[in-house]
Amino acid sequence: MNPASDRNPIAMKISSCLLFALLIPVAQAQQPAPDVLVKSISEEVVAILKKDKDIQAGDSKKVVDLIETKVVPHFDFIRMTRIAMARNWRLASPEQQKVLAGEFKTLLVRTYSTAISNYRDQQIDYKPLRAKPEDTEVTVRSEVKPSGSSQPVSIDYEMEKTPDGWKVYDVKVGGVSLVTTYRDTFAGEVREHGVDGLIKSLAAKNRQPERSKAGKA
Repeated sequence: MNPASDRNPIAMKISSCLLFALLIPVAQAQQPAPDVLVKSISEEVVAILKKDKDIQAGDSKKVVDLIETKVVPHFDFIRMTRIAMARNWRLASPEQQKVLAGEFKTLLVRTYSTAISNYRDQQIDYKPLRAKPEDTEVTVRSEVKPSGSSQPVSIDYEMEKTPDGWKVYDVKVGGVSLVTTYRDTFAGEVREHGVDGLIKSLAAKNRQPERSKAGKA
């Protein structure tokens, strides 16, 4: 059986758009509003992409470093994994939950790092934030116009306010949830091989070598 999410057509189809799902910042001294946060750091990261020739050439290490420093600290991978696991999350022990979240994080970083090196001057339009000052969960809405296309793609960031600042727990591209695209795959793996089987499957996927640009279809 292929490792979990090795053949996830929905996730792979939207991977090029999900560059913008990953443009979330390292914490700042004073926490701005979530939509301001997304916009300001998106612009910062896009500036890096435009001038970094190594990333443009497909330097996977620099791509991963960029994601780890600018993205990972501001995603709630525990909550993301819990959503992807659905009812099966309760079957996992606290230690298994921790390992699952780590493997899922690695899977997402590996799967979508390719989108960064494929960035080509996409235009981003941020929508006004519809939220009250006391809200602890908000949706930051945006539209991205891919190069060579007249049809914009909606990208919505589901965010929660935590003691460590605003964090993303899901991203919806064209109305499709990044996290729930893995739900059926994870459920099938747990049903056939248990939680440990899912962990092993994710770990096997994450140990596979990165495919070079030349090897891409």
